[in-house]
Amino acid sequence: MVSPESICVLGTYIVPAFAVAESVLFVLLSMYLVGAMLYIVFISLILYRWMFLRITAETLTPSYWINMGALAITTLAGSRLVLVADQWSFLQELSAFLKGFTLLFWAAATWWIPLLVIAGVWRHTGQRLPLTYDLQYWSLVFPLGMYTVATFMFAKAAGLSFLTAIPAGFLYVALAAWLATFIGMMRELGSLFASREKRDNAAALSKARRERAKR
Repeated sequence: MVSPESICVLGTYIVPAFAVAESVLFVLLSMYLVGAMLYIVFISLILYRWMFLRITAETLTPSYWINMGALAITTLAGSRLVLVADQWSFLQELSAFLKGFTLLFWAAATWWIPLLVIAGVWRHTGQRLPLTYDLQYWSLVFPLGMYTVATFMFAKAAGLSFLTAIPAGFLYVALAAWLATFIGMMRELGSLFASREKRDNAAALSKARRERAKR
């Protein structure tokens, strides 16, 4: 569902380059609505698992942050459509609908944040799962950055200037998450290279011993 929303976001920036802006905006609006529909379908399955199946610390991975990130990019796409609505009369007529629909997705994205934080605390504190680097933590970094951008753009599109305080502070949260994940990745790579070098040295030493034994 992130793919059609990404197409919508990109399209709103390049639509002035097309002679038939109405047709392009129709496609972008359709992409926005298709992405929204897909989110409803898939999040229903995810929430079913959360509510009716057993969740363990091992299965509650950081990739669940995509639940919020998908809503954030939908918010961004809707906000961009509102900002370019003056280029097509039909889109202007839908402007109020788009603002309300986009607010729905922004509110839902905001709702996910404390829930996912609580789940993470339960995973590492309550269940005592060690906090170590995992490739899936990059799935956490993207939603935080996307929420920051989406909130800034929504505040601009809806004329809600008081919301700009959120991305102003959330920017540092996203940067901190990126930095912590990047440092963890570098340490993991360093450990892998060190282990490989140690194995290579051990293999070379073993080979040298065998050659000396033959002599």
